[in-house]
Amino acid sequence: MNDRRDGAALSMQPALHKIVLASNNAGKLREFAALFGKAGIELIPQGALNVTEAEEPHPTFVENALAKARHASKLTGLPAIADDSGLCVRALRGAPGVYSARYAQLAGGEKSDAANNARLVEQLKNVDDRRAYYFCVLALVRHADDPEPLIAEGRWHGEMLGAPRGANGFGYDPYFYLPALSATAAELDPAVKNASSHRAIALQQLFARLKEEA
Repeated sequence: MNDRRDGAALSMQPALHKIVLASNNAGKLREFAALFGKAGIELIPQGALNVTEAEEPHPTFVENALAKARHASKLTGLPAIADDSGLCVRALRGAPGVYSARYAQLAGGEKSDAANNARLVEQLKNVDDRRAYYFCVLALVRHADDPEPLIAEGRWHGEMLGAPRGANGFGYDPYFYLPALSATAAELDPAVKNASSHRAIALQQLFARLKEEA
């Protein structure tokens, strides 16, 4: 990402110097804060403004991301950005997908990273095709009724391991292996992950869209 170019593009969008992040996920907050900080954007977590979490009833990433962004913007009067992201495993026809954060819960288990990973490992125990990718959709609205929300997406390709490696990251990161980097996402330095992840790819696309509007 060209920080100088992206920062210049965003500086021409005065209404977007302060954006609400429609998420209470601590891992996402860390990643987004680092990425947006490079562009000179103040990112305010919705929890700091007492915004409740939006419902995510939709079957697609883009619908859920947009619902969350509109919800945060409506309650704060500020521009808002939301992501909906998850792990898509080819052998499981894209599952866990939009249900990544509550994958084990759907099967009667608890809602936790450990439970989600345990269920996925069990499902892939005798599966040869380990290909998977993290998918992220970003939706940015300038106001709650924005008729032209900015939508961007990113995919981060890898494969699933049967045992965890690394202590960084969150979610499925310890099991998500990146052959090109010879490491799992949880073994990467946060700066390396922030520069190459599905969210980074989606943000690059989003910043390019903002530059076109400047």
